[in-house]
Amino acid sequence: MAKWKITIGAVVCAGLFTLGAVAAQQGRTNTQTLTALDYIEIQQLNARYGFAIDNCTNNGYDYADLYTPDGTFTSGRDGSVYKGREQLAEAAGGAGRGCKKLDGSRVVQSHTIVNLVIEPTAEGAIGKSYLVYPGVKGERGGPDNNGHVGGYQDVYVKTPNGWRFKSRIHVHPPQITGAYSGIPNSKRESAATPAR
Repeated sequence: MAKWKITIGAVVCAGLFTLGAVAAQQGRTNTQTLTALDYIEIQQLNARYGFAIDNCTNNGYDYADLYTPDGTFTSGRDGSVYKGREQLAEAAGGAGRGCKKLDGSRVVQSHTIVNLVIEPTAEGAIGKSYLVYPGVKGERGGPDNNGHVGGYQDVYVKTPNGWRFKSRIHVHPPQITGAYSGIPNSKRESAATPAR
């Protein structure tokens, strides 16, 4: 009789353990598992971003091609949103702008993206990072041009062409990257501010 009770108890415990494991699995949000290569490719995407926007390569289209076809860049400073390849190339200073800023000067910056944190999601991955401008034209810039200038809050998806930005938000202080909740000041009427 004692062996029978022990056997029944073991079966019940095993069943409860299995049910608990299944419930825990169902409670998860089907988050993907990222491989080491996925992490490296997303890091490289961020590195290519800095070079593409700083140098306005291929008239801004190298920058635009880092996004999905419907990808968006949002300036957290004024809420300007750039969507699709043409607007994104223009945000980088290219397309119809000919790699010039709004004041007509050449676009020259040094984007340094640091402390990149990547987390898997059901759709791909999200990321957050700090943005630092060490200077403009290799020289110390003004308070808006060098030092810590907020960071990026990203959504990444894997496409047939590799990892791409689905969305990137340049989060400006005092907001914190990864916790962006909307623009801190009123939205401008025109989306004329270039990407930073």
